[in-house]
Amino acid sequence: MISRFRSKVSVFGPCLTPFICWPADLDVLRHMNNGRYFSIMDLGRVDLMIRAGIATQLSENGWYPVVVAESMRFRRSIDPFVSFSVETTVLGWDDKAFILRQRFIKGQTCFAEAMVRARFLKKTGGSVLPNEILKLVHVDQESPHLPETVRLWNLNQID
Repeated sequence: MISRFRSKVSVFGPCLTPFICWPADLDVLRHMNNGRYFSIMDLGRVDLMIRAGIATQLSENGWYPVVVAESMRFRRSIDPFVSFSVETTVLGWDDKAFILRQRFIKGQTCFAEAMVRARFLKKTGGSVLPNEILKLVHVDQESPHLPETVRLWNLNQID
């Protein structure tokens, strides 16, 4: 459930967004379809922006997020009617994009984990740099140190 009425979260997360695997989410093997994970991740990122209180500011500025790279690791199947959450966390940023981790979890079980590189664009054309987004949300800090595996993944994704 995504809602501006749910508890507030930090702009960097983590943000837990609950879901249930419904029959329409299944593939022919009767577990959640691989493509569905990516659609659900979109909802998790939107939930983070809403609950962090920045969705309205972004919209008022004519800015919107786009994914420029995603890598998914599937660990366990999600079966029908299983409830789970997507945990969305901003790990850091570089001069063009934010790097996020999104995990599909239930308790201590991790079903899947993804790395996401996301940028912001202007409806009028062009890009919004991370430092502009950070200024909008009154954050004045350098990117946290990225774990080496994440740093290397990000280097391979730079556009």
